[in-house]
Amino acid sequence: MRRLLVLLVSAAAVVAAVLWVASAPRPYAAGTFAGLTGDAARGEAVFHAAGCASCHHAPGARGEAKLVLAGGQTFASPFGTFAAPNISPDPAAGIGGWTVADLGNALLTGTAPDGRHYYPAFPYAAYTRMQLQDVADLHAFLMTLPPDVTPSRPHALAFPFSIRRAVGLWKRRYLDPAPVVAGDLTEAEARGRYLVEALGHCGECHTPRDVLGGLVRDRWLAGAPNPAGEGRIPNITPAALTWSEAEIAAYLETGFTPDFDVVGGHMAAVVENFARLPAADRAAVAAYLKRVAPVP
Repeated sequence: MRRLLVLLVSAAAVVAAVLWVASAPRPYAAGTFAGLTGDAARGEAVFHAAGCASCHHAPGARGEAKLVLAGGQTFASPFGTFAAPNISPDPAAGIGGWTVADLGNALLTGTAPDGRHYYPAFPYAAYTRMQLQDVADLHAFLMTLPPDVTPSRPHALAFPFSIRRAVGLWKRRYLDPAPVVAGDLTEAEARGRYLVEALGHCGECHTPRDVLGGLVRDRWLAGAPNPAGEGRIPNITPAALTWSEAEIAAYLETGFTPDFDVVGGHMAAVVENFARLPAADRAAVAAYLKRVAPVP
């Protein structure tokens, strides 16, 4: 019995060591971002396409106040309630002390400057496909925004989801920078893929998830339950979204459907952001959506 106990303890120690190594953060080396110079004007377009203000402005903010990224909005999920942090350029409460590499590792690998994993409620599973220059441009724009001293609110997660280290194992399973829609695409379709799959992170809402919260890729953009518990997020594959490319592009600009219904819910913020982008980008999203595999 003593020998069996020793073997069990040893085996448990080995398993724990393997899991500890496997769950370790894997940030990019700082040299990955060396030599990049950000352009704030280009970064503003990245900012709107990525929907940064939609999650990180203070609750109830309107108009220009949405550019004060004080955080504080909460988002319910099956795993608990997540709170968007302060990402204003305040050096203490926000990200004013971050380098381009810090922002790049947050966006591309879900890793904080102190080495902690971010929870994937922050959609780095989509942002991992971002281009490095866009990261630098976004950093340059973020640093022009008003600083705010509001402390970030903590997440409210129950055990075992409160074990942040376990997110490293989730990343090994689900963090994949490869495009979902592969193959030869036109220039417009490729731009649309980048806007939908990376910056716009549309799949984070429009694709169903498995029991661990990972996206079910073979049902890409086929609709999903609303994590807030009200209604369902629609299928936007060609099996359900039968609008023309022009109608899709117009919806992303005006918020009006071809039947003159009006956008609502969180999609209103998406339209607000995409209306700020060039018309060619909205047309590119429409072209991409026509290339997505139809899923009933």
